[in-house]
Amino acid sequence: MTGIPEIHKAEDNQKQPPTRSRNILTDIKYFLLNKPTVHTLIKFNSEEERRNYCESILQRTGIEVDNFKILNIHRIGIEAPASYVFDELLKWNGDSSCWPNHIAKVNLQDKKLEKIQIFLFGCSPHIFGLKNGIFGFKLMHLFDLNAITIQRTPAPFDFDNARFLLYRCKGGYPIGVFSIYVRTSIPERGENEMTQLFMMVGFDFYGNKTLSKMKFIRRIWESLHDRVTANVTSRFKQLCEWQFDKFVDGK
Repeated sequence: MTGIPEIHKAEDNQKQPPTRSRNILTDIKYFLLNKPTVHTLIKFNSEEERRNYCESILQRTGIEVDNFKILNIHRIGIEAPASYVFDELLKWNGDSSCWPNHIAKVNLQDKKLEKIQIFLFGCSPHIFGLKNGIFGFKLMHLFDLNAITIQRTPAPFDFDNARFLLYRCKGGYPIGVFSIYVRTSIPERGENEMTQLFMMVGFDFYGNKTLSKMKFIRRIWESLHDRVTANVTSRFKQLCEWQFDKFVDGK
């Protein structure tokens, strides 16, 4: 990614795994109330900077995100090799200490990452027997993630050693696109860890560009989604670094 701002490094994690959430209340505590020590959200200082990011995303993933009114990108450095970090991503099934699975229940169709459904609290998508939801909004059915590309190995002549998951998203709460992008750090950009992980969403709120322009909607989104994403990425960093240290130590 181009034009990346200076990295905000956290204090070194103690080498232990993140505490696993046990229920909805601990999901709220760990993923909504907790304030991560790492500032992961990348903020665009101008429309030109946003445009440069959009072009960079298109070059690397082949997906256009410039047409979405809301584009949120989070980044975190991880002290483990890019291949190791991506392999850990491929193990994700929702039942993880890094994901609020009691609030947003994950269902891997056919037990594969290619098709994923996510339901609020694990409830039926047809709550109260209403197939079309409430006023057209399927509140319990959060996302359908359908893979566009799962780049498991770096592309030829890719010197950044990049791998990524890229999804088209729809459902009761349609996003647009979602991607997790992993590459080797670039020291010239002030990146000190072995690997950089990016988590990106591009969308219009319920597919509506007018709604996406409203400040209060954006603020609600940032206060909820960005807090959860920052905690997810921070906990994933802690998990990867703990596991990689154990691997290096032969434990």
